[in-house]
Amino acid sequence: MGVFGGYTQWAVVFLIIFVLFFLLVPGIGAVTSTSAAPAAPMY
Repeated sequence: MGVFGGYTQWAVVFLIIFVLFFLLVPGIGAVTSTSAAPAAPMY
């Protein structure tokens, strides 16, 4: 593997977590905003 083997593995893991976090946050925010305020107008 070498020196860059561990760094590459952690970089891939961090990238996957970052992508999942970036995709889930808007969805969770939309669900919580709509469920917490059902009377709010839908844009």
